[in-house]
Formats: sequence, structure tokens, C-alpha cells
Amino acid sequence: MPSWRKKLFKRSSHDASSAASRSLPTTDVGWPHGLEVVYEGPEASLDIVAIHGLNGHRENTWTADNDVHWLRDLLPKDLPNVRILTWGYDANTHASDRVNCQYIYDHARELVGDLTRMRTLTNSNERPIIFVAHSLGGIVVKSALIHADAARQGAHYEHRSVKTSTYGIIFMGTPHQGGTGVKLGCFLVNIASIFVAADDRVLKHLERDSELLQQQLGQYGPISGDFVTKFAYETYETSTLLGHKMMVVPKASAVVLGQADAEPIAIYSDHIHMVKYPSRNDRGYRKVSENLQIMAKDAVEAVRSRWEAEIRLDNARRNNPTSFSLPLDLSQVTDVPRFVAREDEIQRMHGILRKAEGRRTVILHGLGGIGKTQLAREYIKRHRDHFTAAVWLNARDATSLQQSYLQTAQRIHNRAPVIYVSNAVQNQDPKECVEAVKRWLDEPANDGWIVIYDNYDDPKFGAPQPFNGESSENAGRGLLVDEHSQAASRDEYFAQGAFDIRPFLPVTDHGAIIMTTRSAEVELGEYIRVKKLTDPKSGLDILASTSRREEIDQDKDAGDLVKLLDGLPLALATAGAYLKGVPATTFADYITLYKESWEQLQKSTPRIMSYEDRALYSTWNISFLHIKHQNPASAALLRLWAYFDHEDLWYELLHERRKSQYLQGIVGDRINFDKAIRVLHDHGLIEADISIEERAGESQGYSMHGCVHLWTQHILNEDPHGEGLQMARVAMECVAWHVPQEDSREYWLIERRLLKHVDRCLTRMEQSIQLNKGVEYVWSNLGLLYARQGQLAKAEILQERAL
Repeated sequence: MPSWRKKLFKRSSHDASSAASRSLPTTDVGWPHGLEVVYEGPEASLDIVAIHGLNGHRENTWTADNDVHWLRDLLPKDLPNVRILTWGYDANTHASDRVNCQYIYDHARELVGDLTRMRTLTNSNERPIIFVAHSLGGIVVKSALIHADAARQGAHYEHRSVKTSTYGIIFMGTPHQGGTGVKLGCFLVNIASIFVAADDRVLKHLERDSELLQQQLGQYGPISGDFVTKFAYETYETSTLLGHKMMVVPKASAVVLGQADAEPIAIYSDHIHMVKYPSRNDRGYRKVSENLQIMAKDAVEAVRSRWEAEIRLDNARRNNPTSFSLPLDLSQVTDVPRFVAREDEIQRMHGILRKAEGRRTVILHGLGGIGKTQLAREYIKRHRDHFTAAVWLNARDATSLQQSYLQTAQRIHNRAPVIYVSNAVQNQDPKECVEAVKRWLDEPANDGWIVIYDNYDDPKFGAPQPFNGESSENAGRGLLVDEHSQAASRDEYFAQGAFDIRPFLPVTDHGAIIMTTRSAEVELGEYIRVKKLTDPKSGLDILASTSRREEIDQDKDAGDLVKLLDGLPLALATAGAYLKGVPATTFADYITLYKESWEQLQKSTPRIMSYEDRALYSTWNISFLHIKHQNPASAALLRLWAYFDHEDLWYELLHERRKSQYLQGIVGDRINFDKAIRVLHDHGLIEADISIEERAGESQGYSMHGCVHLWTQHILNEDPHGEGLQMARVAMECVAWHVPQEDSREYWLIERRLLKHVDRCLTRMEQSIQLNKGVEYVWSNLGLLYARQGQLAKAEILQERAL
């Protein structure tokens, strides 16, 4: 490199000592544009592409004060068989009309175009790519990959090669927003403040367009799992032209937690110098270089497999346009008005289903009403173009599944007649249609399909366990009904359609499958447990879309309702459906009705089409029938749980009353308790309670969703045989007997765990005079507990009852 050119580039726009040097004119000399090859090995098999950030420079961004350009001078010694390119663009913040969302997208599209042309001319279109992106350059790379992923035949299809070839990305101080809740515009303003002392026009543009940019980058989430990602973050503050130092992009924004194939990297430097390395001994350089070397080892093979899959898929579309192409038909699945959250789950699904070889199967498991079907629908809506054929099947029971196969056979026949499929359709034989469609899916050339088996909630693998028998007779004896009722329950269970789905699955080891189920028995693929929504904003979004009420985020009562329903989509949709029909009813009114008239409220709520007409009060009934068939002790425990609090039920709390007829076979020993708990957990009805950290030597508890708990109270325990009083008394006695003595080890921790259960028992006592008879020792123990916890008013009332 000529010495005069080095001197020119040494006037870096990232030189913190001179404001003037930050304002290089946007000419081809001062601000070079496009791709430059800074190194190409003799047997290059990988492209490393470096993208600078806001007010960056194709040369100076990567050049240290001693004129060492690490991409040119250092990295080739560690990676000799690569091609290293830098890409330049005008990222000058001084022109306020240029720093906006559309401008960034234009840069991204230009980057993809430049790469596509160079790689086409050098016959390297299928060569793996690893991006190294600094600051705003990471946003440009994200936008570029979104653009490349969206490319289709007839619409810049050649651009798709960039996305297919991208193996990994090292983001260097890129503001991803993360979980801090700080808007992206604030980080862009932080970056601009390094170079712009006080340009209000620039700051206003950055703030205004950050929302549009954030929405655009939301499209990156579903494809982010396709890349190995390293998140490098600065650890030192940077001097700004405003006269102070600041952490420009803090770790909370630079690192996206929970993303698949991702890793954080600490760079001990500020935002500007985190990409300037004076020597091979620099700690930052060693980390970046070593990560690039590790990524390079697997990149060639991984991208080759990806290209092979892409070519097979393209050939299937091109050469067999009639035989194996089947567009997605979602007419039988009602969409929700607005899908919210679940980005982590969608990325995990894509990480499994995007694999190039063999059968890929995702099992979406979770509580009824948690949103498994809508998650599967959202995934296939986003990624339908990755599959040649998409089939949605209703697996609620064997008959429904056969009918779905018949409808699929009809669609195949209408679109591209195949003799064996057409014959089955003509005969209108559901079983014959199942075999015909399976044969069609098993065709060697038909390997680009995806099939969704929805609502496979009642599996039957192997011989079913009997309803009677010694273990069943002793399990929750007081909660089991007579033999005639037991037989009726068994018949009702099997009438629901428990069946083995394996004979309905294609045989050949290719294609992709999504299966939604409430049962953990379905061990046919990689599990993703779908849990409740944790972000209150997501709950507000569901409530707003189903109730059709605006600006509810400003309504405190709406927030309280979302908190009460605790992230269960079906419960939120149910509340919205009720409120939509009664505009004068406020959120506060609904909360009152929910607490005082739960069952009546649920049964008077209009149907919810997006949940296939399932009601909150009945959606778990089929789970209960399955549980009772699998382990009666689990069903007994579920009914008894209605008389405890829904949180933190643990083994020792029940064990002291193990001789009660309602607890025999459940807590006689720890193994029986674990068996009963396991079945409830496998059906998604309970979770391990990790919120209680200090347990005073006793076991971990389990918790139940509040809506499920209300179902156990109002629906499961309708009390046809008058057992409610006996179960309530057992719950009271379990709590009272477990109140520890003051000389017990860490007795106060046990008391703290008991308080919620005491409050629940007392509520039940106040509803029944009969519960107040003959339980003086209960009042005495519970009063003692309240007194030791400082709740003296309650303690005094209970002690008076004990006298």
C-alpha cells in the first residue's frame, strides 16, 4: 500500500482526537464504496466479509494507530485459505436526510448485489460466507440477509445465494436492543454522538426512524437460527464529542440472550477501538481470530449440505411442478387476529426443521389452550416457501385423521393426478387414502414436504394400563367412584379416540413434521415445551385484539386482568371474547365476575373460533380422562389440589397425613408421589416451582396455572358424592400438622411456604360451617403460625375458635 495512501487513511473518521477528521467528504477517495479484496489465498474456500458501521470507513475502521490493518496484515497468517473482503458505503451521519430506515435498506440491498456479482464472476457463489460487522454494520448485514432470504424466482433470485452461503456472523458492538427495553434509536443516537456534537436534525431522524427499523429487523428473528453467531461487546466507555464518556452499546444490547448457536465475546476496548488490533498479541484480535478459525472448520461442509438441499428443493419445484407441489391449505385452522411473541420457539423450530438430511420432527408439547396450534400455524406461514408441499392434518382422533388424509388425497388429485392417489379418491375409502398419501410422501423425489399433525392429545402406545388392579384400588381411594362409574369413565375415554399415530406416519427418512400434543408420551421427535407468555405486553395484545378495545395499555385494570390470567392465551382470548360482546362492561367488572362467578362467566362466554370452539372450563377435561386412565393416583391428587393453593405443593406437606384414605397410594412414599406428579407434569398441567429457593431441607414444590386451579375447583370437583368437605378437611389437616415447632431447623422457612395454603384453607372454612366442627387443634396450630408471622389479627380469631 503506497505511503501517501496510508497517510490519507490514517485520518480516520474514528480518530477520537479530532472532530475535523470525522468529517471526510463522501468521495471515492475519502469514503471508498463497494467491495475490496484485501487478501485472497491460493486455495481460498471461504469468504470473510467485513462491514463497517456509522461514520465508518472501508479501510480506517479496521486500521490501528500503528497502521496495522488486521484483516490484511494479521488474519491471513491464521487463515491462509480464505478470501478477505471489506465493503464500504456512505454511512456519514452529517447528512441528516440519509440516515433513515430506507437508506439502511438500500445499503443492504447494494451489499447483496455487490457480493452476488463478484461471487458470480469468480465462480464462487456457493462458497461459505462469514460476516464481521461493526456497530451499525451489523444492522446492514441483518437487513441484507432478510433481503436475500426473501429473494424468489423472478425477483432477484440470484440474491438468495448470499443467504444460503452465509455460515456465520460476528457482530462487533451491534445494537440489537436485547431485553433492556431501550429503543434502538437511543443506541443510534449514542453512536452518532461520537461523531456529531449537536446536530438536532440527525438525532431526530435517528429517533424517528428507529421504530421502522426495529419492525424491519423483526423479520430477522425467524432466520437468525440459520447462522452461527458471535456477539462481541465493548467493556470500556468511549469519549464523545459532547465532552463525556459513555458505554455506547452496552452488553445488554450487544448480546441477544437465548439465540441458538450464539455466543457472547467480551472485547476489552471501547466502541471505536474494539475492531482495531495493533498486533497478533492483542487480546481482542486473538479472540476474534480464534472464533473465525473455529467457524471456518465447519463452514465448508455445512454450507455444502445447505446448497445440496437447496438444489434438491429447486429441482423438485422445477422438474416435478405437478407431481410433488402442494400449497398449504389452512382453511380448517382458524387464525388468531394477531399472533404475539413466541419468537424464541419459532427460531428453535426452524433450527430443527431447516436441517438438510433425514427426517426432522418437532413435538410442540404443552397445556391445552397454551397456543401450540397457533405457533405451528405461524411457523408454516412464515416458512412455507422452504417446502415443496405442506399438509395440515387433524390428529384429534383416528377418524379425524383419516378424514384429513382423504381431503389431502383430494387436493393431490385435483392439482397433479397420481394413479394410486386418484384411485383412492375415487373409492372414497379413508384408509386407502391414508396409504396413498403416505406413499406419495414416501416417493424418493418428494423430500421437500412438511406435515403438521395437530392436536395429537391422546396417544396409545403399547398395551393400555388397566383401570382396576391393586395399585389403582389403593390410590386416592376416597376419590375413586364405583365400578360402574369407572367402566363408564373408561368407555368415555376410549370414545375420545386414543390411538397410535405411528401407522399414519410416512416411512421414508425424509421430510419435516410438526406435531402438537398435550402428552409427553409422544416421544417421536425433538421436544419444545410451549409455556405461558411471560411478557405482559403480549397478554395486552391478545386482550386488545379479541376485545376490539383500543389503548388498553393505558388502562390499569386491563393490566391487572392480564396479570390475573397469567399468560394463558386461551384465558386471555376468552376474556376478550366476553368483553367484545358487552362494551359497557369494564376490565374491572370482568375481574369481579371472574373471582365471584367463574363457572357461570365461562359458560356464558361466546365461542372462540381460533381455539376450535374450545371453552376454558372444558378444555382440560380430556386431559383428566387420560390422566385417570394412566394413573388414578394422579387424578386423585389433581382433585385434592383444588383445596390447596395453586403454588408450591410439595411432598412433605402431604406425607404426614399419608394414612388418610384420600392420600393412600399417593404419598405413602416418595416414589409413588413422584409417579403421580410425573403424569400431571407430562400433561402440562403443572410445573416445577423454582421460585422457592430456601426450602429448609424439604423437597422442591410444584405449581399449577391459576386458570387450571379454578377448573379443578369449579368443574373437576362438582362434588356429586359430597366429597368436597372431606377433601377440604384433609387439606386443612395437612397444613396444620406441618406447622413446625420453634426448635425445628429453619422453621420460619417452612412457615413461609405454608402461608398461601393456610389462606386458601381458611377461605374454604369460611364457606362451610361444617368444616369448623371438631378441628380445634387445626385452629390452634394455624393461629400459632399466623402469630409467629406477625399476622396477629388472624391469629387472635383462630385462637378464639380453638377454645
